[in-house]
Amino acid sequence: MKPQPGWPSSSCPSPSFSPHRVDVCVVEMRLSVAARKLWCIRKQLIVLLVPLLFLPLLFTLPEKEGKCLYVVLLMAIFWCTEALPLAVTAMLPVCLFPTLGILPSKKVCIQYFLETNFLFLSGLLMASSIEEWGLHRRIALKVLSIVGLQPAKLILGMMMTSSFLSMWLSNTATTAMMLPIANAILESLFGDLETLKEKCKSPSDPELDLINGTEQNQLSTQSTFLFMSEEVEQCDPRTPEEIQSEAQYQMKVWKGFLICIPYAASIGGTATLTGTAPNLILIGQLKTYFPNCELINFGSWFAFAFPLMLIFLLVGWLWIAFLYGGLSPLCFRKNERAEAEAKAKAVIVEEYRKLGRINFAEGAISFFFILFAILLFTRDPKFFTGWSVLFKKGYVSDAVTGVIISSILFFFPSQKPSLSWWFDSRASNAPYVPLLSWKKAQESVPWNIILLLGGGFAMAKACEESGLAAWIGGHLQPLAEVPPAAAVMLITGFVACFTEFASNTATIIIFLPVIAELAIRVSVNPLYFMIPATIGCSYAFMLPVSTPPNSIAFASGHLMVKDMVKTGAVMNVLGILCVSLAINTWGVAMFNLTDNPDWAQTNKTTQVL
Repeated sequence: MKPQPGWPSSSCPSPSFSPHRVDVCVVEMRLSVAARKLWCIRKQLIVLLVPLLFLPLLFTLPEKEGKCLYVVLLMAIFWCTEALPLAVTAMLPVCLFPTLGILPSKKVCIQYFLETNFLFLSGLLMASSIEEWGLHRRIALKVLSIVGLQPAKLILGMMMTSSFLSMWLSNTATTAMMLPIANAILESLFGDLETLKEKCKSPSDPELDLINGTEQNQLSTQSTFLFMSEEVEQCDPRTPEEIQSEAQYQMKVWKGFLICIPYAASIGGTATLTGTAPNLILIGQLKTYFPNCELINFGSWFAFAFPLMLIFLLVGWLWIAFLYGGLSPLCFRKNERAEAEAKAKAVIVEEYRKLGRINFAEGAISFFFILFAILLFTRDPKFFTGWSVLFKKGYVSDAVTGVIISSILFFFPSQKPSLSWWFDSRASNAPYVPLLSWKKAQESVPWNIILLLGGGFAMAKACEESGLAAWIGGHLQPLAEVPPAAAVMLITGFVACFTEFASNTATIIIFLPVIAELAIRVSVNPLYFMIPATIGCSYAFMLPVSTPPNSIAFASGHLMVKDMVKTGAVMNVLGILCVSLAINTWGVAMFNLTDNPDWAQTNKTTQVL
């Protein structure tokens, strides 16, 4: 047998040496090539084969339930594997539900722009204007200049700032803005990162010599070390071991800074309805399944979720500061510590100085931002009478409030109006610039998420009208034996683990209908299960691929997967415990969760009929 072109000489023996081994090598190479080609077209294969794989569902289950489950499973697989873009998968109900006879198109299409989508859009427009004029950067630098420069305080400052901004901006934008600020502060404290990494290594480690290989490399390493040692002896009385220990500690603190930002951004997004998409999906699905439930709005959600965010932020800060050495003073000698802290403070002050005095646009955005938050919070907070009583009941919602404020941004001027401009012939006649332009809105608003929300609402509507939710609920009856408090922890833990591998939006879309039906079957207030599940799906801390903020922090190149797994596993547990505490204490009091409400009973009766 002649050798084939492309055979690697090191892995495949000469044909004359062993024909049998050559045949094995050929087979292995062909399998490897085939596997690589299959991997290249894996998404196309999923799109083509998964619908065929699930075809038996159409013939083995009740007609409407089977068809709806077929579409739900297709969308779940496509979302988890991203075989199709998330937004494209979200549009599948428009073509599949009408053609399979599940829902008419007029009922499907209307789900893609419910009032919940308008509330989400208004929050995104407000966030776009804040980013446009740099107000978020001013807030971040101001907070960091106040909290102090000890590692624990700085980590707390980073987490407080990231979580607050993430309540209004996207988690991704918050993380992308905060990481460069963190790196600048760290470089002023500890110097260049690459130099710090070199100090962490042991120059006399024999394993490094073996890795380096040749005797020439060994001699070069030894001579470099001797030269460095002489320099250290002249300039620094500490031993190489002490220098290495200090550098390793500083490297730990550096990692703590980087890892706390995406975690705090994910935590902060849970505090407001517009902070993250799963919160809005909860509202939309409540309107679908329980139209008479009016307990959740911007104000009542904030009153419940904001204290939970603060508790989890404090507990998470203690864990991260403990794990990464932030609870200790900076590992410097006294005079060096003062010098490093002065440099870091100078960096923050200088960055803030570059922003200049707060201008008219920033002041206007601040005003409308505060007005936006106050109006949403006080419309109908449930624990006191809101301003919505001034209007006809049921006519004014959070979406109306949000759209009014965000619309003003498109015509309110970004420069202070002046009466003298009318009488000054030399003044510029250029058109005034509003606080937000439509071009900027088009660029910064993630329209794909709005489609994703719509796809989730369409799926929920189909699950309800086809009877699939009730059918699944009937098969969950054995779970009625589990105590509700334990069920809350199990549900939150399961969703938090699942969202490590899938989008949090897709996760809550898939599981929220099942969780709602489970609550009805076990005669528990649906909010008792649905609220923890919604919050839990934002607690994805363990993997770089879990959320975009995690990916951004990991892409810096200074974190390892094991760092995120070690930190994130405990964060997940802490998050589950905090959610369980919140829902069983002030959550019970706020939403009256001890009773099985009439609005849930009405829905159950409707489904049975």
